[in-house]
Amino acid sequence: MRGCVSQVWLEREARTSADGQAILHYRGDSDSHLVRGLIAISISLFSDRAPKQILAVDALGAFRALGLEQHLTPQRSNGARAMIERIRADAAAA
Repeated sequence: MRGCVSQVWLEREARTSADGQAILHYRGDSDSHLVRGLIAISISLFSDRAPKQILAVDALGAFRALGLEQHLTPQRSNGARAMIERIRADAAAA
């Protein structure tokens, strides 16, 4: 992910839900424990959802509600935003 100091790997897989709906499944990892936590939060917000559902998620609002903004450095915040933008771009292209 651009903008983040740590190495981040994010993998997307298109799947079909039990009801036949197209969904996007995500897996991710990082060389940083803190960033792994941000990835886990992002995956819980976005993974295994239909593209329209992904685009409707206010991830930055969720991060604010958790109080994460005040604890992240600007570089970590930029990396989190880049990850969210990548996931939203995937959904928009699906």
